[in-house]
Amino acid sequence: MKKTAFYIGFLIFSLTFLSCEKEGDLITVSGLKTSQLSSNNTDIILSPDNNESAVVAFSWTESTLTLSDGSMQAPSSIPMVKIEVSATNDFNSFVTIDPSSNPHLVKGLSLNTLAKNLGLEPNIASPLYIRANLALGKNTESLFSEVITLNVTPYSMDMSKGYILGADGIETGYFLYSPESNGVYSGFMGVTGWYNWFMKEGDGTVWGNVGVEGNEFRLSEESTQYNMWFPGNGGCYFSTVNTETKEWDATYLPLLSATGDVIGDLTFNRAEMTWMLSLATTIDNATFKVGGDTKLYNATTTTDDANAISETISFSPGAGDELSYSFTESDIEFSVATAGEYTLKLFLADPTNLHYTLSAGSTVIKDPLSEKLYLLGIDDGIIEGDWHFNTYINLTDEVDSTYAGVVNVNSKWGYQMTLAEGEWTKIYKMGETEGTLQYMAGENITPPNPGLYLIEVNLKNLSYAETLISSVGYSGLNGDWTGITPMTSSPEAGVYSAPITITQAAEYGIKIYLNDNWDLAFGGADGILGLHQDGFKDDAALPTGDYDLIVNLSSSSYTLLGNEVYITGINDIWDFSTFVLTKTSTGVYSGTVEITKTSSDGFRIQLDSSWNRYFGGSFDKIGYLEANITDDQALTPGTYSVTVDFINNTCSFSLP
Repeated sequence: MKKTAFYIGFLIFSLTFLSCEKEGDLITVSGLKTSQLSSNNTDIILSPDNNESAVVAFSWTESTLTLSDGSMQAPSSIPMVKIEVSATNDFNSFVTIDPSSNPHLVKGLSLNTLAKNLGLEPNIASPLYIRANLALGKNTESLFSEVITLNVTPYSMDMSKGYILGADGIETGYFLYSPESNGVYSGFMGVTGWYNWFMKEGDGTVWGNVGVEGNEFRLSEESTQYNMWFPGNGGCYFSTVNTETKEWDATYLPLLSATGDVIGDLTFNRAEMTWMLSLATTIDNATFKVGGDTKLYNATTTTDDANAISETISFSPGAGDELSYSFTESDIEFSVATAGEYTLKLFLADPTNLHYTLSAGSTVIKDPLSEKLYLLGIDDGIIEGDWHFNTYINLTDEVDSTYAGVVNVNSKWGYQMTLAEGEWTKIYKMGETEGTLQYMAGENITPPNPGLYLIEVNLKNLSYAETLISSVGYSGLNGDWTGITPMTSSPEAGVYSAPITITQAAEYGIKIYLNDNWDLAFGGADGILGLHQDGFKDDAALPTGDYDLIVNLSSSSYTLLGNEVYITGINDIWDFSTFVLTKTSTGVYSGTVEITKTSSDGFRIQLDSSWNRYFGGSFDKIGYLEANITDDQALTPGTYSVTVDFINNTCSFSLP
């Protein structure tokens, strides 16, 4: 990469303050010295492939400001540094970047959006002019650096899709559609009651709620935005987001029905975004219509059910398997040529490809069972604030509808259970006695005393059990099942470790046991634990020798660690010899890493040289087999001390 540097001349500013102790004293600030602002790239070709990668970084040396009154310190908010970007060297029009850190990295999508807003033509290299603006305050004189130039080739953005983000800002895989690319997006959505969400346009603009009470359907793209939210009824909605008027609306479809020669109610599958009807006709050439009543919620009605506007919707077949809809009654009917049993299915997930199938044979419609059972309020004594959906247990048997997992319990007001993230109405509470459940009725489940518990739930029998965990151990290592070897607890709740020596592959794998009870056994595979599963057999792929077995019951995970782990991907070097971290204590590894360039794809923490066992994620939370860690892309070149902590699942880079 080409490196460009330019200098900001020597600055000395005087700032007048009123002394709180002696009125009339003048306090001056000095020490703002020559600063060097650097960019690590000058020729940038943008594409969707580098949307989330840092494509250019700006860094600058910082001055130590002092006040004439030695008992006081200069506020950290000065000097104010802004980076101004223009498509012309006269800066008649420019965009301001507020650096979030030093260095300040700009990702590909952000730079592409900036280029688009400044009028650069797609797929053509054009100059962007950059200067730094330094000032001691908003109303003080600015000093501008020399101007540097970046040659940027932007790409054409697809503004026809508005990507649906969850409350956590992560894409859900669904989108709304703007056929004219005019900022008006619409489509069908399957949501839970009070579902929280954002929408992101192709240029990276994220839309949420204005955050003002009584304005649930008014939009904001500002950093102060809240998430948007749906009314309390969960199910199928048709949503329109209008970024021009900065409003959105939601039309609720509580039920669709078939009328005519076929009569019946369709069933909505939220996970698939489909409506389905199993039907039977007794005559040839039977015809029928599909539609239903709707409720419109908008900026006028808010989420008040009593104010919702009553409308209707109709679905009609088109050419081939095309499906269309109208908010008026349609005369176009579905038809079945030959009498018999059929299944009608309407597919609404992709707004660019609404279609249907009408296939021979009936279908038994069954709601899919969630992989997670969320425990609301079970740890509000630990995690302050509103109840959340971060604590859950996992499905263990779909046939029996059973769930199990280990939870650090500390509940102030009791807890509830629900099968869907964001679902606040379809919940399970305590039945007539402790250990029993009832659906959408009753009081909160009475919590046990704080501690680490195995929670087991049977939704078929509407029952639950809470078992306090007093000890954790393992058995099966090297084929030895003669006893349960205890593991050592860590300060992190639910995390246990033990040094082990592998001498041979365990035929039946290794299992984790609770409370020295052979009936409370966790097995698993690929780093994931599950109650009553077969033993995990990772040892069969490892050389004989000494390892640490780390078990995190709270996250249902395990790992086997040797004396070394390997950092691959830093400086785009993918090998097992350049950056090696050695064990400093159980589950903790340290070493040095020299960063000379920004990694293209981030890095991984390899547990061995097989490429099959590694940790990804982020500095704050590493996870087994997760996506590459890209936090390193924000670091400046230098030699870093690196620590990977598999007990707390963190990774840190620090300069000496």
